[in-house]
Amino acid sequence: MSDNLAQHFLIDDDVIFLNHGSFGACPRDVFETYQRWQLKLERQPVAFLDPTRGLGDWMKDARVALSKELGTDANNIVGVTNATAGLNIVARSLDLKPGDEILTSDHEYAALYKTWDYEALRTGAKIVPIKIPLPLVSEAEFTEAIVSSFNTRTKVLFLSHITSGTALLFPIENAIKEAKARGIITIIDGAHALGHIKVNLDKLGADFYAGNCHKWLMAPKGSAFLYASPQMQEHIDPLVISHGWTKDSKSSGAKGGFGNSPYIDGLEMQGTRDPSAWLSVPAAIDFRNNNNWDDVMRHCQSLTQETAQRLQKLTGLPPLGSVEFCAPQMISMPIPDCDPLQFQRQLMDQYKIEIPVFSWQERTIVRLSVQGYNTKAHMDHLVSAIKNLLNL
Repeated sequence: MSDNLAQHFLIDDDVIFLNHGSFGACPRDVFETYQRWQLKLERQPVAFLDPTRGLGDWMKDARVALSKELGTDANNIVGVTNATAGLNIVARSLDLKPGDEILTSDHEYAALYKTWDYEALRTGAKIVPIKIPLPLVSEAEFTEAIVSSFNTRTKVLFLSHITSGTALLFPIENAIKEAKARGIITIIDGAHALGHIKVNLDKLGADFYAGNCHKWLMAPKGSAFLYASPQMQEHIDPLVISHGWTKDSKSSGAKGGFGNSPYIDGLEMQGTRDPSAWLSVPAAIDFRNNNNWDDVMRHCQSLTQETAQRLQKLTGLPPLGSVEFCAPQMISMPIPDCDPLQFQRQLMDQYKIEIPVFSWQERTIVRLSVQGYNTKAHMDHLVSAIKNLLNL
């Protein structure tokens, strides 16, 4: 199955690509759709970029297609370039005050730590990182670690759905529920979730959620979404004020500059930019549907877990979490202490394996991503390379 699927992707044949989780890989058919949108833009850029002459409808078509994958209404999501950009929009829109606390975990993505550091310096708020018990084996322990840290100063709860460095699937549902019961704003980094796990945003109940389409959904680079619950959309301010913004955007029943909500028009319609990646999202969804991707995902999950178990047997090092709390197609595997950068280069230079290696909380981690173009032979090659380089 995976050998056959590899022909749909553009990855170099001489590279064993085990890092889908960083920037993804776009199928050939989806990439060609992306290029067709770009050509359409270049052939008549004035007409293309005029929201009243097609662009507004095309942007909506992408929202509608994606909303079905996200379990929410199309009016609750907007296209952004990446999850970090979407979460920056939310962070800058909050009315934080000195002494307010931003509660988060010790597993969050480095760029978002910087986002909250910036906001803390700007507003006088304080970041409170919570240590998540490892290995992660209990939803109750996870929720207790979060909820026990709530206090009257907690203004924001910020968590990943799937963590970037540790590749853990956080059981965030009850933590969100408890936060909302206390009036705490809930913001979720779903960069790795869409196309990787089932996501139902209305059921999840978070106030804000941002995710990438260019990772596991396999859309072109530069396609992502921001979700805001209906009751929170009026609190969002664009980072860039442009054609979609209006002076009465905060008024009851206000419309944006092109007839949609101020939330949608204010964020989507911002002058000259290439929306081709976002407009190609429906093609990525179609590709998955046309290739029985649920079956592909199950196969990839099996390869992921099997490879992790093989490496754990070699190293004797415990996993970061039980299978239930590990991302299905991405897993961070501890290895014996070594120079991560040097080890990563050796894997590429000597074995042509593209995979991230890094240090995290006094552990050396190899993070494996398995996608439909990967094979059992790729996993064998990785295990053999690690065994040889580390003399296991």
